[in-house]
Amino acid sequence: MQQEIIKLLKQIRQTDARNLYGKDFLLTWEKELPDIERVLLVAEALQLLRQSNISTRCFDSGLAISIFRDQSTRTRFAFASAANLLGLEVSELDEEKSQAAHGETVRETANMISFMADFIGIRDDIYLGEGNAYMREVGEALDDGFRQGVLQQRPGLVNLQCDIDHPTQSLADLLYLRHTFGSLEALSGKKIAMSWAYSPSYGKPLSVPQGIIGLLTRFGMEVVLAHPEGYELLPEVVSLARDNAGRSGSSFTVAHSMDDAFRNADIVYPKSWAPFRVMEQRTELLHRNDRPGLKELERQCLLQNATFKDWECTAERMKLTRNGEALYMHCLPADISGVSCETGEVAAAVFEKYRIQTYKEASYKPYIIASMMMNMGFEEVAEVLEEMWKEESPRKLHY
Repeated sequence: MQQEIIKLLKQIRQTDARNLYGKDFLLTWEKELPDIERVLLVAEALQLLRQSNISTRCFDSGLAISIFRDQSTRTRFAFASAANLLGLEVSELDEEKSQAAHGETVRETANMISFMADFIGIRDDIYLGEGNAYMREVGEALDDGFRQGVLQQRPGLVNLQCDIDHPTQSLADLLYLRHTFGSLEALSGKKIAMSWAYSPSYGKPLSVPQGIIGLLTRFGMEVVLAHPEGYELLPEVVSLARDNAGRSGSSFTVAHSMDDAFRNADIVYPKSWAPFRVMEQRTELLHRNDRPGLKELERQCLLQNATFKDWECTAERMKLTRNGEALYMHCLPADISGVSCETGEVAAAVFEKYRIQTYKEASYKPYIIASMMMNMGFEEVAEVLEEMWKEESPRKLHY
């Protein structure tokens, strides 16, 4: 453990990260590569310390507030675990039980919950064009409250998923890939198929595939985005991925065949999402509270989805991948054929083969979130980690 932590601390100090301390984390592509690398390194250091039964409570008190405007299991508990890991109390704002339900403004709510808050994590992925914008509105309200002396400190914001990006997921995926293949450098030239897959539901957010193509194209990977025609992502994110690939010397292509995308792939990521045009319609209908309109949109979309039931990650399709042994990834929960639904994103045998790996993939998220918060809160994060290591305060006491 000693050699590992010394190596990590050295790498953290050598990483020229300039856009983390005191800065919100809303989109991965707003961060420079050294920022991304430091988040991964600090996450690894936190994981190593916890595995060694060393306390990582760098806050003696304080609040980490979560605002979930959509359902969540993994991210909700990952945020709570991350905050607890650093010594923060977690409090979740239920907007239905707050004055926000009675017309309280975003500006007011943001300040009222933040008097002793260090971080706010927000998940807002339902309304296309509004989730990330809401986070920025909260950030502007916090800036004003801090500037005017209402707040003693300006809480840092963590994007726990919005309509554009899911940075805690994509960075957890990147850390998982680094562990699987040995290093970030080893990812260069590896082919990943980020593919749409059939689901018997509609309205799944775009942020996971957008997060993947927006991040992995920066690391020299051959990224293929596969989907049936009509299931496009936000054009600006696709354009960003193409630009990233050009700068990193990698490649980014769009395919309308799942087989073509899987062929010789090192990694496959079959995940359903709704076309961005559908999400635009859905947003308008939700705002109008048009229940009949929403039901009709769902009916039309499910019919359209049903024409692509063959877009499933099967054992036969996996044979097309490199040596027939590509790494299967998923953000979970997956729609598993014959298990959670009649026909879904992935065949039961394929999912079962990679089930434990997908659980390990998910296990990196609490450490990524904790790293984001620690990097936001401490300018000399390596010194804080070194002090924890040298003190060796046990997390779990032995009697």
